[in-house]
Amino acid sequence: MSLSSSAVVTGAARGIGRAVATRLVAAGHDVVITDLDADAVAATAAEIGATGLVQDVRDPASHQRVAEAAIARAPLGVWVNNAGVGWDGDLVALSDDQVRGLVEINLLGVLWGMRAALAAFGPTGSGSVVNVASLSGLGPVPGLSVYAATKAAVVSITTSVSMEAPDGVDVHAVLPDGVATAMVEDMSEGLGKQLVHSGGRLLTVEEIAEAVVGLVGSRRVLRTIPAWRGGVSRASAVAPSLAAAGLGAFAWQGRRRMRR
Repeated sequence: MSLSSSAVVTGAARGIGRAVATRLVAAGHDVVITDLDADAVAATAAEIGATGLVQDVRDPASHQRVAEAAIARAPLGVWVNNAGVGWDGDLVALSDDQVRGLVEINLLGVLWGMRAALAAFGPTGSGSVVNVASLSGLGPVPGLSVYAATKAAVVSITTSVSMEAPDGVDVHAVLPDGVATAMVEDMSEGLGKQLVHSGGRLLTVEEIAEAVVGLVGSRRVLRTIPAWRGGVSRASAVAPSLAAAGLGAFAWQGRRRMRR
C-alpha cells in the first residue's frame, strides 16, 4: 500500500477510531476522520494531524462526501468503518429509537461506507476496507442481542464482499472482545456488560488499532481478538443450548472482573 494514499476512519473522535487514525497518520497516510461530535472531531484532528469532518454515518450521501474529501488530498487507500453504538438491554427493553439506531449506525453505516469506498477504489483500483465488528457477532450474547445481531451482519457482509471485490481491493473485519472504551463503560450493570467482562481484562484501543492496521493489505479476512475467544463464540453459536447452560458461569466471572 502506497504511503502517499489517503485513509478514512469513521467514528474517530475518540476510542478505537482515534487510535486507528493515529497509527495511520504515523504510517504516512493523509487521514480523514469523521464523527457526529463536531467539537470532538475537530480537536482530535488537530491533535493527531488529520482532517476532521462532521458525519452522520446513517446518511448514505455523507459517505460520498467523505470519499471526495479524502480523494482530494490523495488517492484513497484505506477506509475503516469504525463508527458504532452499543446500547445494551434485552430486545424488549430497548426503545424503538435504540433498536433503529443500532441497525442504522452499526450495520447500514458500514454498508454505506463500504459502497463509498469500493466506488472510490474503482473496478481496477486498489485499497483496503476494514470493518470494526465484534466477537458478539459470532454467537449468542443475551443482554446485547440487537447489538450482536448488527455485528453478525457486519461479519457476514465482510466475508461476502471480500469475494465480490476487484482483485486489487481487500475487505477485512476485526472482531474484538470487550474493549476499554466509553461505550463499554456506559453500559448498564446488566447481563450484557457482565458477559463483555467475562473474558478477562478488557482490551486496549491500541491493541485493536494495531490489529486493524495490520489487516491493511493482507489476505486475512477476519481476525478475532483474542483468538481463543473466537473459538468459544463460534462453539456457542453451533450449540446454543449448551452455551445457555454455561451462561451463569460466564456472567459470574464477568461480575467478578467488574468488581476489581
